[in-house]
Amino acid sequence: MTKHLISFGHGYSAQALSRILSTQGWTVTGTSRTEERDAAIRASGATPLRFPGPDVGHALSRATHILSSVGPNETGDPVLAELRDAIALRAPHLEWVGYLSTTGVYGDHGGGWVDETTPLAPSTRRGKWRKAAEKEWAAIPDLPLHIFRLAGIYGPGRGPFAKVRNGTARRIIKQGQVFSRTHVEDIAQVLAASIARPNPGCAYNVCDDDPAPPQDVIAFAAELLGLPVPPEVPFEEAEMTPMARSFYAESKRVRNTRIKDELGVVLKYTTYREGLTALAAAERD
Repeated sequence: MTKHLISFGHGYSAQALSRILSTQGWTVTGTSRTEERDAAIRASGATPLRFPGPDVGHALSRATHILSSVGPNETGDPVLAELRDAIALRAPHLEWVGYLSTTGVYGDHGGGWVDETTPLAPSTRRGKWRKAAEKEWAAIPDLPLHIFRLAGIYGPGRGPFAKVRNGTARRIIKQGQVFSRTHVEDIAQVLAASIARPNPGCAYNVCDDDPAPPQDVIAFAAELLGLPVPPEVPFEEAEMTPMARSFYAESKRVRNTRIKDELGVVLKYTTYREGLTALAAAERD
């Protein structure tokens, strides 16, 4: 039987998974809300599907796997708001369901370490929405749910190089601040490994091995490009949008032991240094 993944909110990370599955004979359906995104969906090896729309139910009835990367809002999870009953009806027939969450559900730990057993205590509005969405998905009986808590995502087209080149990159300094990160290709391989070795009910942190201060990442990117390292800006003096400032409200180091021990994942990019070096080389080529 042909495996069929329906991917809700078929964006950056889901497209990276789709490029893997489409070479393995899978059928992948990726939802979008606008025609403008359809070209990117097709480029990833998936067939576009409008969501919400009248054809979603039929696609869902044929799906063996579901991935949702649609972000929640103050009213809950948009996918479940439209399709909870349909997904619940399909639950016994689905082989795997993945929900892309965020490490923001752990809240602030003052730079300390967290793992998948750490209690969820988000302090930001978006983190609280994610925690609630995880609970919504987990409440569907018999659903073979896997939750993936992603750290800061970077990869082709998503890195600090453009801002470093145009002079808008800033090295914002907040004492003790560290972030975990993950390359999009490592997200894709973690998802593929979970699909191959399902363990319903499990949550996975997806990040690299080196939680690091954000200013170090910007400095390394500048050095790779042979450009001046942007000057330091104290956090208290930095002009930022409320969303950008919220990222600095939490500091933690995220452990990724489970994806290695349980799924056998060997990270392609163990730190931001390998990841950015590869991106810079690809841009030169």
